[in-house]
Amino acid sequence: MSIHPSAVIAAGAVVPASCTVGPFSTIGPDVALGEDCVLVSHVVLDGHTRIGARNTFYPFCAIGVPPQDLKYKGEHTAVEIGDDNTIRECVTVSRGTVGGGGLTRIGSGCLLMAYVHIGHDSLVGSHCILANCATLAGHVIIEDYASVGAFCPVHQHCTVGQYAFIGGGTIVTQDVLPFSLTSARRENRAFGINKVGLTRRGFTAERLTRLQKAFRLLLAAKLNTSQAVEKIRQLEGEDAALLAAFIERSQRGIIK
Repeated sequence: MSIHPSAVIAAGAVVPASCTVGPFSTIGPDVALGEDCVLVSHVVLDGHTRIGARNTFYPFCAIGVPPQDLKYKGEHTAVEIGDDNTIRECVTVSRGTVGGGGLTRIGSGCLLMAYVHIGHDSLVGSHCILANCATLAGHVIIEDYASVGAFCPVHQHCTVGQYAFIGGGTIVTQDVLPFSLTSARRENRAFGINKVGLTRRGFTAERLTRLQKAFRLLLAAKLNTSQAVEKIRQLEGEDAALLAAFIERSQRGIIK
């Protein structure tokens, strides 16, 4: 096991021999690491935190720390992190609250760039990218393969749909459509499908064409949202059905 002499590992912590713990890092008594994790230096892992394999934590990130919620009184809540994540400098991940379900969760294969904040009770899927200073308030859901641009704050209880791409500097106060390219110029707008990102993820030309048709019904046709959803449900393919279901279950409304 590679543990720097200046690191502090509390009794009770689970740290496999394959892990590397760098200088001035601290690991709390209720933390369990998976195999081959790397703490570069000055990393804080705290609280009831379960971490999978092959995660890399860069300097000054703080994972499993108490939530920034005045209602929190030290209750037993948790953080769960999957495998193969890269968590860069100064990232903060708060543990959950009793009122929000008690769990903050990050999936696998994510990149959290410098100064990202994952607020309490937020649920981040797998293969997501959060760019520098992206900030999730409490109770946010980021679905699989979504990308949140730099300096984007996401309001409490918002959902960012799968494969969505949010441009840098966008203030997100409503749900972001799956597959969409959403950004702020003068106002927040969905500009159609995230064609480049979807192509990189292996979407076929036929699949993209069907999605473009669905988005035209929603964004360009002279239909209200309910009428557009009814038309989208008549299209072929699982993507159209997923898009329609996302709109129907939205609690905060969608960015169109």
